Amino acid sequence: MDFGVYGGEAQTPNIDALAERGAMFTQYRTSPLCSPTRAMLLTGLDNHKTGIATIPEVLPAEQVGKPGYSMALEASVLTIADRLREKGYRTLMSGKWHMGEEANEMPQNHGFDRSFALAASGADNWEDKSYIPYYADAPWFENGVEASLPEDFYSSKFIVNKMVSYLEETDSSKPFLAYLPFQAIHIPVQAPPEFIAKYKGRFDEGWHVLRAKRHKRAQDLGLVPKGAPLAPMPDDARRWESLDDKTRELYAARMEVNAGMLDAMDHHIGRFVKYLKDLGQYENTIFIVTSDNGPEPNRGDHDRRLGLWMKLNGYNIDLDKIGEKGSWGFIGTEWALAAASPGSLYKFYATEGGIRAPLIMAGPGIEPSRIHSPAMVTDVTPTLMDMLGVSPAVQGYIPMTGRSLLPVLNGEIQSVYSDDDIRAIEVSGNAALYKGDYKILRSILPVGDGKWRLFNLAEDPGETKDLSTEQPQKLQNMLANYADYAAEIGVLDMPEGYDSTKQIRRNAVKRMRARHGKFILLIGFLGLMGVLSLVGIVRRKRRKAEAEV
Repeated sequence: MDFGVYGGEAQTPNIDALAERGAMFTQYRTSPLCSPTRAMLLTGLDNHKTGIATIPEVLPAEQVGKPGYSMALEASVLTIADRLREKGYRTLMSGKWHMGEEANEMPQNHGFDRSFALAASGADNWEDKSYIPYYADAPWFENGVEASLPEDFYSSKFIVNKMVSYLEETDSSKPFLAYLPFQAIHIPVQAPPEFIAKYKGRFDEGWHVLRAKRHKRAQDLGLVPKGAPLAPMPDDARRWESLDDKTRELYAARMEVNAGMLDAMDHHIGRFVKYLKDLGQYENTIFIVTSDNGPEPNRGDHDRRLGLWMKLNGYNIDLDKIGEKGSWGFIGTEWALAAASPGSLYKFYATEGGIRAPLIMAGPGIEPSRIHSPAMVTDVTPTLMDMLGVSPAVQGYIPMTGRSLLPVLNGEIQSVYSDDDIRAIEVSGNAALYKGDYKILRSILPVGDGKWRLFNLAEDPGETKDLSTEQPQKLQNMLANYADYAAEIGVLDMPEGYDSTKQIRRNAVKRMRARHGKFILLIGFLGLMGVLSLVGIVRRKRRKAEAEV
């Protein structure tokens, strides 16, 4: 619900304007993590068919290199850029990629004529540097060659500027595909102060109030039925009232930055729209606006190891100059729970709060409408191919698993999915399967327990009441559907006791050892020597005191 037109607090007039002149989807689902969603968006394929079943940061050793888990788009996969370049389109991209880390895995080998791409899961929005210990730096590539950023860099501004430059440098007589995957609002959450200032005091009432208000707005906007229950905040969520004044001020400010970052992104989208209007291309352009998953729950203030890394890399999490250069911004678990309202949980999980996302389609042939038909991220590329009259099948490549939504956009039918059709998603053990009004859900560690649960989303979109005991046969039937899906698509079981938070720490340490093995060993040795020296000093002082007695 972050976009204004979906009931959010941030001012997003340019995105809202596209929604008002086009189709606004209310039942659209993604994957719970960024790269699998992006892979599905660009290919129309289930994430396990693209090579990006999950993200490399959380990949366990048991899955490394297995089919579907290569962590890069595979040779048997075509992107929308591949398909449209064949049809004479200019294919252009600027922003986050994260579908391969090597130069030969960048967009230029997947259909894009021009690209300025971030290979990592994220990066600083003000500087050319990494945002987590997993990465040594911010790996930006231009057309497959390592590139640096300009001095006046701010991610949303730069992504639009680079796209405009590509459009100006390429043949204007050809139609274009412009893919602009922004970094907003991924951590680190950062924004120019003039955008942040608009939201001063906006979140002072805290996350419980925001969650309730968004739930009410969701009902008012028809995103969920009137009277639909809202899941309570988890037992381990902090009470806003229990925090001291300083902590509340800091967390409210973090959410102000979050809104400011969305506002800034919308501002630069507006610049791009104006550019197309000035070119006379606005009316002839199809716009797709969407998000890759639910809100980010990770915190930066309760891990001493991350805190040490921040200090060594010029980051702070203080109130001073929050959101500006050097500030490592985040909203944390409780704000993520609030932002996910009326859904449950957040990013990483296949709950409604993790995978129910906005989708807006506007442009020629798309009438203003509110579309309640189910839709999946894999449906976007097939829909565009259908709109352009491009055949979805290409000999020698994996056929798309998504469906064209064009009959829904045209008003010919209410839904491209019948009550007997299944829609499913799995990423690193977190999984969901939809069939008609029903959904089965599995959430694993660290938040879930790995058990399957059954929900009726028509009555309970907040996933508050597990119907497994009341309707055991329905659960068993849908579990059989999921088993068929998993076998067909190539889902691998997770190792016993798998926990994504622990896995990313292990993977980060492994990467750091590979980069700085001898240095880390030396630091460890010096740390040990320091501890032993301190113990020795304490013992000598104790013996001296005993001798004096």
